[in-house]
Amino acid sequence: MPERFRHLLEATEELAAIFERAGKRLYLVGGSVRDALLERAAGPGAGDDHDIDLTTDARPGEIETLVSGWAEAIWTQGARFGTIGCAKGGRRYEITTHRAEAYRPESRKPSVTFDDDIETDLSRRDFTVNAMALRVPDLELIDPFDGLGDLASGVLRTPLGPEVSFEDDPLRMLRAARFFAGYDLKPGPSLLEAVRTGHHRLAIVSAERIRGELDRLVTLERPSPGLWFVVETGLAEEFIPELPALALEQDPIHRHKDVLAHTLAVVDRTSPDRLLRLAALFHDVGKPKTRAFGPGGTVSFHHHEVVGARMTRERLEALRYPNEEVETVSRLVELHLRFHTYALGWTDRAVRRYVRDAGPLLERLNELTRCDCTTRNAARARALGRRMDELEARIDELRTREELDAMRPDLDGNQVMALLGIPPGPRIGRALDFLLELRIDEGPLGEEEATRRLLAWWAEQDEG
Repeated sequence: MPERFRHLLEATEELAAIFERAGKRLYLVGGSVRDALLERAAGPGAGDDHDIDLTTDARPGEIETLVSGWAEAIWTQGARFGTIGCAKGGRRYEITTHRAEAYRPESRKPSVTFDDDIETDLSRRDFTVNAMALRVPDLELIDPFDGLGDLASGVLRTPLGPEVSFEDDPLRMLRAARFFAGYDLKPGPSLLEAVRTGHHRLAIVSAERIRGELDRLVTLERPSPGLWFVVETGLAEEFIPELPALALEQDPIHRHKDVLAHTLAVVDRTSPDRLLRLAALFHDVGKPKTRAFGPGGTVSFHHHEVVGARMTRERLEALRYPNEEVETVSRLVELHLRFHTYALGWTDRAVRRYVRDAGPLLERLNELTRCDCTTRNAARARALGRRMDELEARIDELRTREELDAMRPDLDGNQVMALLGIPPGPRIGRALDFLLELRIDEGPLGEEEATRRLLAWWAEQDEG
């Protein structure tokens, strides 16, 4: 028996026996079945091997009764949708009554009806590769829509017609992108056409659900096939219209690569850190608004990082990302060109200012900068790599001499108030800003020199 099946059988053996004694059927379903057949670990965005999805003909109240006394914890928040969750031995189980679920045409909330038939339940699943079930404990495969055949042939289909499936839950159109990218599947013609004609239905899906699916997509090993799909079908227009807007040539005369192709290449090159990947996705969104043509047909995008940071913030807020994550991603977009402003070399002052501006985002910023170089010009790529190596070496060098990661003025606010004889207020803030600029420009001064410089600066200020 393959190891993945053995793991699933061991994880569900006791539970299956409980349901069997009660005259109820219990099935493993969805991603665990798909990935067991592929003999791979839990698939893209599917949780981990400790999260197990099951379906049964028992109703929610019956499920809760059956797992009581066996499970170490039970949660019932999803009971009205047919799902009871529980935990045992470090594993989490979600057990759902067979159902036929559909969204009302203009509603964000699904209408759920329960069913006794496993094949009816599977028919309402998103894709055939997820519409397979394994009855436990005997591991009988239930595959009425040939999901196994689709896995073998590399095709993504829906159990029923794609229009029916996407009417049931429009988010499935975006979920398809994740399966193209994560499983190297190709869409059947009917699925592709259904997304092209029905992508407007995504408007009824909550921003939070769209955000979750986008996060799962961008953290795949290679997200670009899924991102191309959402652009080419028009789906991106419904939740991230800044992306298709990038499909413009940087230089229409010399036909340099378009910004969209460059952007998706950068996304693929970065490590699958969710916020870094989002920053890569948005880093050039300001280019269409800032594109300008000069003499000889040259093209420029002055201040596109500033414009792009503002656009990023607006889009992530619309997708209901937490404020802290909005700040992180938009700040990376704003800083992604900072490295290139030091073309004449990395003085100590320049390194301190770069580190200060990046703050806790320094490693992500450096990676984004490296990955932003997608040129086919090998000499240019090597030159940028050498400059980044030089910067990181200078940062390490200064770290050994200074508290580079915690730069602060040589005097604190209490010392400044005592020296200047003034109470807390804006003047203290200005004095501390002056001292911090000295710290960045010249490195640590020490308390004595900082005091002398502060008093000299204060004497020149307007006391009013």
